Amino acid sequence: MSVSDLARPQVPLDARAREIFRLIVESYLDQGEPVGSRMLSKLLTSSLSPASVRNVMSDLEALGLIYSPHVSAGRMPTEIGLRFFVDAFLEVGDLASSERDEIEEKVRLVGDGRGMENLLTEASNLLSGLSRGAGIVVTTKSDLRLKHIEFIRLEPTKGLAVLVGANGEVENRIFDLPAGVTASQLVEAGNFLNAHVVGRTLGEARERIAALKDETATALDMLSQTLVDQGLAIWSGAAAGQPAQLIVRGRANLLDNISAADDIERLRLLFDDLETKNGMIELLGLAEGGNGVRIFIGSENKLFSLSGSSLIVAPYKGGTESVVGAVGVIGPTRLNYRRVVPMVDYTARIVSRLLQQKAADGEA
Repeated sequence: MSVSDLARPQVPLDARAREIFRLIVESYLDQGEPVGSRMLSKLLTSSLSPASVRNVMSDLEALGLIYSPHVSAGRMPTEIGLRFFVDAFLEVGDLASSERDEIEEKVRLVGDGRGMENLLTEASNLLSGLSRGAGIVVTTKSDLRLKHIEFIRLEPTKGLAVLVGANGEVENRIFDLPAGVTASQLVEAGNFLNAHVVGRTLGEARERIAALKDETATALDMLSQTLVDQGLAIWSGAAAGQPAQLIVRGRANLLDNISAADDIERLRLLFDDLETKNGMIELLGLAEGGNGVRIFIGSENKLFSLSGSSLIVAPYKGGTESVVGAVGVIGPTRLNYRRVVPMVDYTARIVSRLLQQKAADGEA
């Protein structure tokens, strides 16, 4: 397992301080509440008075590992303290065989004979259900080879682009319509585009339309160009800084575990960040930055600097053995890291295996 490349706290702790620190963090991860010296003195394996415990806690606070959320409260770990705990104390076990079987069976069942998006959605649902956090999947859009394009008028200023791939995969996107566009004009635009881009990838289709526009100004009217810009170009995955697709399941799980208004607001900010293109690309980049599971706690990643949340993420690979996406879990900083890390790792490996099988069978 690799972790973030940020500097680690180099903390010289004796055995007593390590035990007290470990108990503070484990209590926080379990209960989400600060723990006081009196409770710690009861939990310690050695006999130590509350006054002696408070002295050790003061030393730990001076090192930046713990803090008091308010006057007269117990202590909780800081982000630095959590990172130190993950690096120095966390022992990651393996999943129970029943959990491994559940992940493999459900993901494989959805993956057999169905599209990639269904497979990834199920992976996200599984991680959400098993971790009680929000399961997340980020994937780059593949260069879908087009079979059919259709545009549907939903409202006077909203339309739906339906792209059907040669492999049967269907992608939809709602887009803004120019004022005054009629349903018949959308049909005509779809017919025109089908005559020129079918059989091409999305990147190739965009280049073809651009060439037509340059060759004959009348070949592509303003409406067709707008539809290309809003419906086709957004899925072109061939260029650098390629768009990504985000699948998140289980947001309600996060809200079940919090009650304070400021916690809810931080989560809202988190999901606002994630739903931007830059946020999705950055999230995928986190997984590509190292092999295996990576753990990001709070502000270690600027994407979460306002959220007070943690991310556990692992990359998955496609048929070319290159990283094509990431699966993970987002939750409060008191995530059950010991349980979630192997869960994310195993799910990523199952998704990789199924995608590589699909590629070998000519489905991808």
